[in-house]
Amino acid sequence: MKIEVWSDFVCPFCYIGKRRLEEAINQFPQREQIEVEFKSFELDPNAPKNSGMSIHEALASKYGMSIEQAKEANVGVGQQAATVGLTFNFEQMKPTNTFDAHRLAKYAKTVGKEKEITEKLLYGYFTESKNLSDHETLADIAESVGISRDAALEVLQDETAYSHDVRIEEEVARQYRITGVPYFIINQKYAISGAQPLETFKGALQKVWEEESNTPMFEELSSDSNDTTCTDDGCRIPSKNE
Repeated sequence: MKIEVWSDFVCPFCYIGKRRLEEAINQFPQREQIEVEFKSFELDPNAPKNSGMSIHEALASKYGMSIEQAKEANVGVGQQAATVGLTFNFEQMKPTNTFDAHRLAKYAKTVGKEKEITEKLLYGYFTESKNLSDHETLADIAESVGISRDAALEVLQDETAYSHDVRIEEEVARQYRITGVPYFIINQKYAISGAQPLETFKGALQKVWEEESNTPMFEELSSDSNDTTCTDDGCRIPSKNE
């Protein structure tokens, strides 16, 4: 079973949804047969690297609400994060552009570190209040998961490196009509939108497993009246009337 996850590193529900999916997979008997692949999606491709605003100010500006309303909304999100063991440090969070972080993640995939760096980037932004557009910071994160720091910096300093990979995944998202994240696609057939409750993910995994397991690999077009096959027991010879 393959699960593709479109998400952004500054999306709080992407982190919460990731944790719920992980818990659902952990409780799934066939968890070893599940592959999770992360896809790029920028919530705001035009976001500046350094806006100078707090996360509360950025939220208030984007949605036309007061600072107090933004703080209240963030408290609610933080409470949801806490239910899955996450700590969101909204007071120190640094709104930024995530394109370079996505490019780095695509490079990390080529060296078998996609899962690790995805977690570290999310943790770095939401809990450690790191600036995910700062190249030195991103290189530190890469190094922390076993990626060469020099190699990471080389990728980051080349603005074209892995940019095409990011844009392709964002284009696929548009083709799928994905307008919000997190968005989960299972076996390119089933979809889950948003950080759904744990039971939703568990139910989805079970449903997909049962339906896919019961679906024959091929559609049988043979005639039932003409059994001309051989098995370990021998070959069946049709009668003259067949």
